[in-house]
Amino acid sequence: MSRPLPLALAQLPPRPAHLPLAGFAAEAEGILARFPHTRMAVFPELHLCGVDAIGDEAHEQLREIAEPLDGPRVKDLAALAGDLGIWLLPGSVCERGPAGELFNTALAFSPQGRLAAWYRKVFPWRPNEPYDPGDRFVVFDVPEAGRIGFAICYDAWFPELARHLAWQGAEVIVNPVMTTTADRAQEVVLARANAIVNQVHVVSVNTAGPVGSGHSLVVDPEGRIRAEAPGDGSTVLTDVIDLDDVTRVRRYGTAGVNRMWDQFTDTDVPVELPLYGGRIDPRTWRPGA
Repeated sequence: MSRPLPLALAQLPPRPAHLPLAGFAAEAEGILARFPHTRMAVFPELHLCGVDAIGDEAHEQLREIAEPLDGPRVKDLAALAGDLGIWLLPGSVCERGPAGELFNTALAFSPQGRLAAWYRKVFPWRPNEPYDPGDRFVVFDVPEAGRIGFAICYDAWFPELARHLAWQGAEVIVNPVMTTTADRAQEVVLARANAIVNQVHVVSVNTAGPVGSGHSLVVDPEGRIRAEAPGDGSTVLTDVIDLDDVTRVRRYGTAGVNRMWDQFTDTDVPVELPLYGGRIDPRTWRPGA
């Protein structure tokens, strides 16, 4: 059985927050014109929320452009996804929370024009980011393909997040990024590592230069790079991943060897995890339980 998901990753500079959404619509329409079989289009972190300042002034601008999830930006993006007839993942946006919080929130819109999922970044990049942390991990289902999980930029440095997404049944982790610093090489390693240790696809799309450092990539469940942008230039990566590769790798093992989701037997006792005040329970170890 094959479960293909045609992807387009838009490695582009951020769009200034004050610009109308029509410009972003033109970007998405242009991608579909070039790659008409695209089923899911993925954009970088804060792609629609570019600001022209740094430090406290930038933080103030981010607060000014934040909108609630029932605001006009989300409604317009939902309508755009419906018009395009694709899964639209426009990156993350500045969300004004119900109690006035400032969240960095990734969005997913269905081809039917509805907000299908939203994820608030759990691990803001301290002390540089002003965002309030989210409090839950998020997955959503794409019919006839499989389950997708969200991780925003710095989240990738915390293996707990990727592990929980895989445990929740995610077969693809989508990681919108705005990395402007010298550590993109390490993030590429982390994308591969998170794919390997969880046997999932990882899709990491970074902002293009001159703001971001690029090097977007798609990784398969055994850690192989399927597609990669060689630098920081504006580009669109395309790939057709097969989510049934996750089923295959977990059944037969990474490189035909390692099957860590089948690690425990019925006679194994729980493993205490003092760091978390919890434990691994063999009875609940398998993904999608």
